[in-house]
Amino acid sequence: MTGNGAGSGAGNGAGGGILAGSVAAVIGGAGGIGSAIVAALASAGAKAAVVDLSLEAAERVAGAHGGRGFVADAGDEDAVRQVHADIESALGPVDILVNSAVVFQAPGPIGKVRMKRWDEVVRITHRATFLACATFGGAMAERGRGAIVNIASVGGMRSLPVHGYGPAKAAVIALTESLAAEWGHRGLRVNAISPGFTRTPAMQAAIDNGRDYSPILAGTPLGRLIEPEEVAQAVLFLVSPAASAITGVNLPVDAGWLIGTSWQAYGGLPTPPET
Repeated sequence: MTGNGAGSGAGNGAGGGILAGSVAAVIGGAGGIGSAIVAALASAGAKAAVVDLSLEAAERVAGAHGGRGFVADAGDEDAVRQVHADIESALGPVDILVNSAVVFQAPGPIGKVRMKRWDEVVRITHRATFLACATFGGAMAERGRGAIVNIASVGGMRSLPVHGYGPAKAAVIALTESLAAEWGHRGLRVNAISPGFTRTPAMQAAIDNGRDYSPILAGTPLGRLIEPEEVAQAVLFLVSPAASAITGVNLPVDAGWLIGTSWQAYGGLPTPPET
């Protein structure tokens, strides 16, 4: 691969594919979206380094896709530096970084937000993304190649009653743009993806326990939730040579939710035709 793609890699890819020869680190790779990203990158030939707070979970996901599992607290500077060194020692230079670590926040008024929880949400959602970009991305920029995708959220693009999570995701989007501008001349591309409401195991469990998600669907033109694999395919595109001229973008993967919600002021979206 060229410097405009994911990078030339170190010859560790798992067989053929558009990412063959690349090493891909997925922070938060054992999560619902993260594990789907690992699967997509590995299927394209990348050697996946799965980083998670649980080594057991990281190794389980990595083992299913021919990768390696690593443990790290993504919000701890020393831990991020150490896992970066461990990955590059074991697999070779990292060409692809995906930041998917996250801590969610229950919706509610600001007066109900407890600072301990706010700190935890911001620490993993924003600080961890910054640390990984600075550590892994700094090394990529020095080598003159690579691609980073930060997982943001539609919650960082619209007003929602999650007063830690939403602003932290907005900060991830702003960080993505800043780093894309700083590192572009070094051959490093930095982009973000903002998933909408995604059918992760946590979301599915909430639905199974009675959560009414019909208001989400009412404001979504495609009328459905997002599947983790759909987010993963967008990541795969952005780190691939097919996106070699794309940097600094924030790509929503939301089934149209961002454009659909404002229609509620005019009676809602058109209803599906009767069959």
